[in-house]
Amino acid sequence: MFRYNIRGENIEVTEAIRNYVQKRLDKLDKYFTDELSGEPSCNVNLKVYPEKKAKAEVTIIIHSLVLRAEQTTNDLYQSIDFVSEKLERQIRKYKTRINRRNRAKGFVEPELIVDSQHDNSEDEATPLVRTKRLSLKPMDAEEAILQMNLLGHDFFIFEDAQTNGTSIVYRRHDDKYGLIETDE
Repeated sequence: MFRYNIRGENIEVTEAIRNYVQKRLDKLDKYFTDELSGEPSCNVNLKVYPEKKAKAEVTIIIHSLVLRAEQTTNDLYQSIDFVSEKLERQIRKYKTRINRRNRAKGFVEPELIVDSQHDNSEDEATPLVRTKRLSLKPMDAEEAILQMNLLGHDFFIFEDAQTNGTSIVYRRHDDKYGLIETDE
């Protein structure tokens, strides 16, 4: 199902590790329909630290939905297991809320983020290290907060379904949420 990009830091990604990652993450296939999936990709970064810790970071891009999870444990395989379980919980939570909201409001499922990374390392005069392109889809603030949490970010930009203006939700220091609305 996924187009995998598996890389390791301080570890060689063996065929056994690659097969294990693919086996665990291919189980998520059951949550996606063919028309939604398009060109799904799965970026996996495995890290091993000197203090005998292993970290698995996974970013899945399906259509324009971005899911991300990471987990650090004492065992690489356990980290892979835990991160796949986190992703499955995120997907179930997302689908449940979207389905409930769509039935209640009659909205079409929104797209999340189209992420494109550009490496600007050759231009050392600018501190810009990454560029993201957003596909703003209509949604309400509650949906934007859900999607922000799915990504693990502190803010999320979206098109407000009621006002058609660009808005931003963000996580405050007190773990509550704020909303910035633009005058358009």
